[in-house]
Amino acid sequence: MDNDDQPIGRILTRREVLTLLGGAGAALFVGGSFIKVAAQSAGTSTPIATATAVPACVVRPALTEGPYFVDAMLNRSDIRVEPTDGSIKEGKVLRLIFNVSDVSADACTPLPGAQVDVWHCDAQGWYSDVDDPGFDTSGQSWLRGYQVTDDLGIAEFITIYPGWYSSRTVHIHFKIRTDPESESGYEFTSQLFFDEALTDLVHSEEPYASKGYRDTLNEDDNIFQGSDGLLTLAIEPFEDEALGLEGYAATFSIGLDLSQPAEEVSSGGGPGGNPPDGNRPGGTPPNGNPPGGRP
Repeated sequence: MDNDDQPIGRILTRREVLTLLGGAGAALFVGGSFIKVAAQSAGTSTPIATATAVPACVVRPALTEGPYFVDAMLNRSDIRVEPTDGSIKEGKVLRLIFNVSDVSADACTPLPGAQVDVWHCDAQGWYSDVDDPGFDTSGQSWLRGYQVTDDLGIAEFITIYPGWYSSRTVHIHFKIRTDPESESGYEFTSQLFFDEALTDLVHSEEPYASKGYRDTLNEDDNIFQGSDGLLTLAIEPFEDEALGLEGYAATFSIGLDLSQPAEEVSSGGGPGGNPPDGNRPGGTPPNGNPPGGRP
């Protein structure tokens, strides 16, 4: 059986990442293709989390889409809002900025006009627009939306720090498409992760604390293990007095090799499509009630 949870293609080891960080403008030849690095150093600001900041043009691993992607086509930056009633999802504010580059043709250039979709669970581990055994959020669209990258390859979102559900570590899904309406357009799908110490801090407060302590950490999550740490966000404090927002912020830089066929970097996986989101055989839906009575 194909394991669709595994990343597509060769990814860098931690030692290789540290080597790349030590030399600006370097390029590492891996498995018949170049892993490209921008000719500038990573940002110098001090993050709260211990995640390693890597240069903008390192190619990141693709990971499984999971079962809860809904192509809602909601063009909006603040995805906390429920469109049907204007309510705002409660949780710690997270400002998430994508810095998207094209690393094809042995160059690293900003990628404008790409659609970046983001979706993830709320503080209780629920997804919107899902009819699940543990909840029914059909017709709701909170914590979903997309932005189109500007001339600098930037797409920005305001969301909340995710909660958790059984069998998965804390994560955010994202998808980048150059032409969403075309079957031949480039598509890249993956997931973002968080430092465990920061998650402990955030989840110790409401509305997260009432959920209890998560049962799966990064080290126990098979999808996180497939990322080799290259999809872990470096977090900084964030405050916007004008908007009345305070929380955390992260900039995630990603290089896409548009010369590859779309099917080689999408997360469609093997025959039959994707397995349930991160579930191992006999895994758990996000209602937190694992089959077989797992504690």
